Amino acid sequence: MVLLIHHPVSPFGRKVRALMSEKKMLFILKEDLPWQPSEEVFKLNPAGELPIFLNDGNIISGHYAITEYLEETNTETPLLFGDALKKAEIRRLTDWFDSKFYREVYRNLVYEKVHKRFAQGLAPDSKILKIGLNNLIYHMEYMDWLLERRKNLADDNLSLADLTAAAHLSIVDYLGDVPWEDFRNVKVWYSRLKSRPCFKDILKDNIRGILPAKHYANLDF
Repeated sequence: MVLLIHHPVSPFGRKVRALMSEKKMLFILKEDLPWQPSEEVFKLNPAGELPIFLNDGNIISGHYAITEYLEETNTETPLLFGDALKKAEIRRLTDWFDSKFYREVYRNLVYEKVHKRFAQGLAPDSKILKIGLNNLIYHMEYMDWLLERRKNLADDNLSLADLTAAAHLSIVDYLGDVPWEDFRNVKVWYSRLKSRPCFKDILKDNIRGILPAKHYANLDF
């Protein structure tokens, strides 16, 4: 049995879920709180971070390690493909969203609106939100530029970079902060991603106490 301990607000958990679904894996989900990890989480991962992947007694923690493991053990549907240069480009863009987008956008928007509220009972700081929204525009411009030249972010074929970017963007979209109408290429690309079976359950996620944007689960938005 494959079990993934995650939380709907985690882009890393969403990325792993999308990857497993693309590989047609069966798995069970269990939620934990990223701002207040349980004792079980610390026992499984001393870092106290999600997601955590369990399979037949084997424990893998850390989204990077999980995705690499899945690519190496489920090779029929590769999401990290091509020669060394192509794989490097997929990894570069995957890291762009897991590091740069996460730091510049996610932490300034989602941490302020969700983590801060539930972890500390505090309202978001409008100055930090403004920084996050400005950073989001920069990232959307870069994605739009890439998608003028390719059908997907790293290649014409779907890759791990697309699943990673969509995972991060989907949480920001849940909060209603993505200016879709200003970035047609990104909107068309994301609409295709939303229509894939791997995003079906992700779009049903509910962040307790926060309603999603009205268009969030709509495939034609």
